[in-house]
Amino acid sequence: MHQYDYIIIGAGAAGLMLADAMISDDFFAGKSILLLDKDTKQTNDRTWCFWEKGEGQFDAIVNKQWNHIYFGGKQFSKRFNINPYTYKMIRGIDFYRTLLQRIETHPGFVFKQAEVTEVLDDGDIVKVSTSTEIYTGRKVFNSIFNYKMATYQSKYPVLQQHFLGWFVKTKKSVFDTDQATYMDFSIPQKGNTRFMYVLPTSENEALLEYTLFSKDLLPKEEYKNAIKSYLEKDLNCSEYEIIETEMGSIPMTCYDFQEHHTENIRYIGTAGGWAKPSTGYTFASTARKIPVLLEYIKTKKPLHSLSFKNRFWFYDLLLLDVLYKDNANGYHIFETLFKNRSPKLIFKFLDEKTSLPEDLKYILGCPKKPFMRALLKRMF
Repeated sequence: MHQYDYIIIGAGAAGLMLADAMISDDFFAGKSILLLDKDTKQTNDRTWCFWEKGEGQFDAIVNKQWNHIYFGGKQFSKRFNINPYTYKMIRGIDFYRTLLQRIETHPGFVFKQAEVTEVLDDGDIVKVSTSTEIYTGRKVFNSIFNYKMATYQSKYPVLQQHFLGWFVKTKKSVFDTDQATYMDFSIPQKGNTRFMYVLPTSENEALLEYTLFSKDLLPKEEYKNAIKSYLEKDLNCSEYEIIETEMGSIPMTCYDFQEHHTENIRYIGTAGGWAKPSTGYTFASTARKIPVLLEYIKTKKPLHSLSFKNRFWFYDLLLLDVLYKDNANGYHIFETLFKNRSPKLIFKFLDEKTSLPEDLKYILGCPKKPFMRALLKRMF
């Protein structure tokens, strides 16, 4: 049985950010840290995007950034200059390689490829079992997510942000290299909240993602057909090559993951409820929570006592209540918001950095009736 001070399960955004933060802090000097993941993290399996003012901690691995975004709706569409923000993209492979190279050279740090089968907290120590080995740790941070963690209950709605992405190379120039298509709701909604998301890296290369906010996944062919139709009909492009693909599903829920934590086990990342419930954005949310968690670890208090819940949690809950009840009209909420409010305020609100007067201004930019009904239902 191999013993460590800290075990991190999962080498995704949360796991690697936490490992990197630990090795950069003198508090963890001399401590043994094990990172486990079933994958070697040698492929480009995902893309993370976020908005940010000025320079940031991940700029060295930002693959592309944009100064403008495009919002497309049924009745309102507009290209926005998002200054002082820029919209940034990081490729998964660049993130994995950079952080793993940095942390693997640190004394006391070990990365092992293994699939975790069981995690048990006996009160004094945590036992982590894989198919071949058993490890023990004083504190364990687990980023393995299973939808059953949230769907067994009915108090909080659970939607999915699910998508298929194609990174394509076209024969002719098609894309505006300084504009990311943030949401294009001009496509058929088919009873759900559906939009296209386009991230150009050159005039003839871009990542296109067909994205839904809904309860259930689609047959894979439906995602493919939607991207193909958008390329051919909306972008007037019939000649292209698919270079890479990515597919995923991000939970959208205000369910409190607190009950899954124990004194010595803390769920992090998506498994800890760190995905922004109203948008599914996880990368920037995780980057903001890691320093808080790191300082909390130093207090040596039980891991289940830390809470990230705030007033924005309730705002997100109301939106999810509205989308869960009437998913077909989701496009109308976002169209009304972008018509009435600037992306600067929207981004600041979604970053949970607005003041109460700014909160009110944002909220009043949304359709009022569905949110009032959701508020009254939650109150009574």
